[in-house]
Amino acid sequence: MKQIGIFYGSSTGNTEAAATTIASALGMESVTLHDISETEPDALLSYDNLILGASTWGFGELQDDWQNFLPGIAELDLGGKTVALFGLGDQYSYSDVFLDAMGIIYEEVRARGAEIVGAWPTDGYEFDGSRAIADGSFVGLALDADNQDDLTPERINQWISQLKPAFQ
Repeated sequence: MKQIGIFYGSSTGNTEAAATTIASALGMESVTLHDISETEPDALLSYDNLILGASTWGFGELQDDWQNFLPGIAELDLGGKTVALFGLGDQYSYSDVFLDAMGIIYEEVRARGAEIVGAWPTDGYEFDGSRAIADGSFVGLALDADNQDDLTPERINQWISQLKPAFQ
Protein backbone atom coordinates (compact mmCIF):
# COMPACT_ATOMS: atom_id res chain seq x y z
CA MET A 1 0.00 0.00 0.00
CA LYS A 2 1.26 3.50 -0.85
CA GLN A 3 1.97 5.94 1.96
CA ILE A 4 -1.13 7.65 3.31
CA GLY A 5 -1.21 11.08 4.89
CA ILE A 6 -3.97 11.66 7.42
CA PHE A 7 -4.60 15.36 8.00
CA TYR A 8 -6.99 16.40 10.77
CA GLY A 9 -8.00 19.35 12.89
CA SER A 10 -9.20 18.70 16.41
CA SER A 11 -10.47 21.04 19.11
CA THR A 12 -11.76 18.55 21.68
CA GLY A 13 -9.69 15.49 20.77
CA ASN A 14 -12.51 13.53 19.12
CA THR A 15 -11.25 14.04 15.57
CA GLU A 16 -7.69 13.26 16.64
CA ALA A 17 -8.90 10.04 18.30
CA ALA A 18 -10.76 9.05 15.13
CA ALA A 19 -7.66 9.81 13.01
CA THR A 20 -5.51 7.66 15.29
CA THR A 21 -8.02 4.78 15.15
CA ILE A 22 -8.12 5.05 11.35
CA ALA A 23 -4.31 5.01 11.20
CA SER A 24 -4.20 1.88 13.40
CA ALA A 25 -6.80 0.15 11.24
CA LEU A 26 -4.74 0.90 8.13
CA GLY A 27 -1.47 -0.19 9.70
CA MET A 28 0.69 2.53 11.19
CA GLU A 29 3.72 1.73 8.99
CA SER A 30 1.92 3.05 5.90
CA VAL A 31 0.37 6.11 7.57
CA THR A 32 1.61 9.50 8.74
CA LEU A 33 -0.64 11.64 10.94
CA HIS A 34 -0.66 15.42 10.57
CA ASP A 35 -2.34 17.84 12.96
CA ILE A 36 -3.14 20.68 10.56
CA SER A 37 -2.54 23.27 13.28
CA GLU A 38 1.15 22.35 12.89
CA THR A 39 1.23 21.67 9.13
CA GLU A 40 1.32 23.69 5.93
CA PRO A 41 -1.22 22.84 3.20
CA ASP A 42 1.49 21.98 0.66
CA ALA A 43 2.33 18.93 2.81
CA LEU A 44 -0.68 17.32 1.10
CA LEU A 45 1.41 17.13 -2.07
CA SER A 46 3.80 14.62 -0.42
CA TYR A 47 1.21 11.83 -0.61
CA ASP A 48 -0.73 10.10 -3.38
CA ASN A 49 -3.34 8.96 -0.84
CA LEU A 50 -4.90 11.39 1.62
CA ILE A 51 -7.44 11.13 4.41
CA LEU A 52 -8.82 14.44 5.65
CA GLY A 53 -10.79 14.68 8.90
CA ALA A 54 -12.78 17.51 10.42
CA SER A 55 -15.56 18.20 12.84
CA THR A 56 -18.40 20.61 12.25
CA TRP A 57 -18.72 23.51 14.68
CA GLY A 58 -21.46 26.00 15.38
CA PHE A 59 -24.05 26.09 12.67
CA GLY A 60 -22.24 24.28 9.87
CA GLU A 61 -18.80 25.81 10.24
CA LEU A 62 -15.31 24.42 9.87
CA GLN A 63 -13.27 23.62 12.95
CA ASP A 64 -10.86 26.51 13.70
CA ASP A 65 -7.72 24.84 12.35
CA TRP A 66 -9.52 24.03 9.08
CA GLN A 67 -10.61 27.69 8.81
CA ASN A 68 -6.92 28.56 8.58
CA PHE A 69 -5.76 25.53 6.54
CA LEU A 70 -8.41 25.31 3.82
CA PRO A 71 -7.57 28.57 1.98
CA GLY A 72 -4.07 27.16 1.35
CA ILE A 73 -5.58 24.15 -0.42
CA ALA A 74 -7.19 26.50 -2.95
CA GLU A 75 -3.72 27.13 -4.38
CA LEU A 76 -2.83 23.43 -4.83
CA ASP A 77 -3.27 21.06 -7.76
CA LEU A 78 -4.57 17.81 -6.26
CA GLY A 79 -4.93 16.05 -9.60
CA GLY A 80 -3.70 12.47 -9.26
CA LYS A 81 -4.41 12.39 -5.52
CA THR A 82 -6.87 9.92 -4.03
CA VAL A 83 -8.71 11.52 -1.12
CA ALA A 84 -11.01 10.04 1.51
CA LEU A 85 -12.83 12.19 4.05
CA PHE A 86 -14.18 11.62 7.52
CA GLY A 87 -16.27 14.00 9.55
CA LEU A 88 -17.57 14.29 13.08
CA GLY A 89 -20.77 16.01 14.04
CA ASP A 90 -23.75 15.95 16.39
CA GLN A 91 -26.73 14.67 14.44
CA TYR A 92 -29.29 15.59 17.11
CA SER A 93 -28.22 19.02 18.39
CA TYR A 94 -27.16 20.23 14.92
CA SER A 95 -29.32 18.10 12.65
CA ASP A 96 -29.68 20.82 9.98
CA VAL A 97 -25.92 21.10 9.44
CA PHE A 98 -24.75 17.58 10.28
CA LEU A 99 -21.18 17.12 8.95
CA ASP A 100 -21.24 20.31 6.90
CA ALA A 101 -17.49 20.79 7.48
CA MET A 102 -16.80 17.52 5.65
CA GLY A 103 -18.92 18.81 2.78
CA ILE A 104 -17.03 22.10 2.65
CA ILE A 105 -13.68 20.27 2.47
CA TYR A 106 -15.08 17.86 -0.14
CA GLU A 107 -16.09 20.77 -2.37
CA GLU A 108 -12.61 22.30 -2.15
CA VAL A 109 -10.53 19.16 -2.78
CA ARG A 110 -12.85 18.07 -5.58
CA ALA A 111 -12.46 21.50 -7.23
CA ARG A 112 -8.66 21.01 -6.99
CA GLY A 113 -8.85 17.80 -9.08
CA ALA A 114 -8.69 15.09 -6.39
CA GLU A 115 -10.40 11.76 -6.85
CA ILE A 116 -12.74 11.31 -3.89
CA VAL A 117 -13.31 7.80 -2.50
CA GLY A 118 -14.98 6.40 0.59
CA ALA A 119 -18.62 7.47 0.28
CA TRP A 120 -20.69 6.31 3.26
CA PRO A 121 -24.42 5.47 3.52
CA THR A 122 -26.78 7.81 5.34
CA ASP A 123 -28.68 4.88 6.89
CA GLY A 124 -28.41 4.73 10.68
CA TYR A 125 -28.28 8.50 11.20
CA GLU A 126 -31.05 10.93 12.16
CA PHE A 127 -30.53 14.42 10.74
CA ASP A 128 -32.41 16.98 8.69
CA GLY A 129 -29.72 18.37 6.41
CA SER A 130 -26.09 18.04 5.44
CA ARG A 131 -23.79 19.70 2.97
CA ALA A 132 -21.79 16.43 3.04
CA ILE A 133 -24.18 14.44 0.86
CA ALA A 134 -23.62 13.73 -2.82
CA ASP A 135 -25.56 11.18 -4.87
CA GLY A 136 -27.54 10.07 -1.81
CA SER A 137 -24.53 9.18 0.36
CA PHE A 138 -22.19 11.01 2.69
CA VAL A 139 -19.02 12.05 0.83
CA GLY A 140 -16.98 10.28 3.52
CA LEU A 141 -17.19 8.43 6.80
CA ALA A 142 -19.81 9.95 9.12
CA LEU A 143 -19.05 9.78 12.84
CA ASP A 144 -21.02 11.10 15.81
CA ALA A 145 -18.88 10.86 18.96
CA ASP A 146 -21.61 12.55 21.02
CA ASN A 147 -24.49 10.18 20.28
CA GLN A 148 -23.14 7.05 18.58
CA ASP A 149 -19.60 6.67 19.87
CA ASP A 150 -20.19 2.96 20.42
CA LEU A 151 -20.60 2.53 16.63
CA THR A 152 -17.35 4.34 15.74
CA PRO A 153 -14.91 1.38 15.81
CA GLU A 154 -17.07 -0.82 13.59
CA ARG A 155 -17.82 2.04 11.19
CA ILE A 156 -14.11 2.78 10.88
CA ASN A 157 -13.27 -0.87 10.21
CA GLN A 158 -15.95 -1.15 7.51
CA TRP A 159 -14.82 2.09 5.90
CA ILE A 160 -11.15 1.02 5.91
CA SER A 161 -12.11 -2.23 4.15
CA GLN A 162 -13.75 -0.10 1.48
CA LEU A 163 -10.75 2.25 1.15
CA LYS A 164 -7.92 -0.26 0.93
CA PRO A 165 -8.49 -1.21 -2.73
CA ALA A 166 -8.65 2.48 -3.73
CA PHE A 167 -5.38 3.20 -1.90
CA GLN A 168 -3.28 0.55 -3.67
